[in-house]
Amino acid sequence: MFVTIDHFLKSWKYESEVTHKLLKNLTDESLKQEITSQNWNLGRIAWHTVSSIRMIASNTNLTFEAPTKDWPVPDSAQFIADSYQQASTTFIQSLMSQWSDKNLEECIDFLGQKIPNGSLLLFLIQHQNHHRGQMTVLMRQAGLSVPGIYGPSKEEWANFGMQAPKM
Repeated sequence: MFVTIDHFLKSWKYESEVTHKLLKNLTDESLKQEITSQNWNLGRIAWHTVSSIRMIASNTNLTFEAPTKDWPVPDSAQFIADSYQQASTTFIQSLMSQWSDKNLEECIDFLGQKIPNGSLLLFLIQHQNHHRGQMTVLMRQAGLSVPGIYGPSKEEWANFGMQAPKM
């Protein structure tokens, strides 16, 4: 749970930057990449990641402009990446202007439970990270380069003058 806005903002800054970096590596064609026809494809997961910022925050009294529906999925990877950046920016602006640290202690109803807003913000980051992991697997299957998130990716080891770990 976050107990200060500043602590959340520092965490969100990093997490949103790497999510945006990942989304910018998608291509229009890669949005169709799927594991099976019974599961969400890469585009569906990416767009859900964008719209879930507003969908999850809608459980609070924060107001900001961002996509609220994760269907239909846009067919432009650039639009998805740009929409993520816009949603993240307006979310942060609303948080900084509408809340203080005290708001993080206020309890809300979320998925049938009473939780503090500070826990909801943690859930938002964890939810995003969950879908980011799904996207990296589908990106590999689509033949895309995957940027490093919590360390160098397979393609990035050379940038550090190091050899990638053995397969």
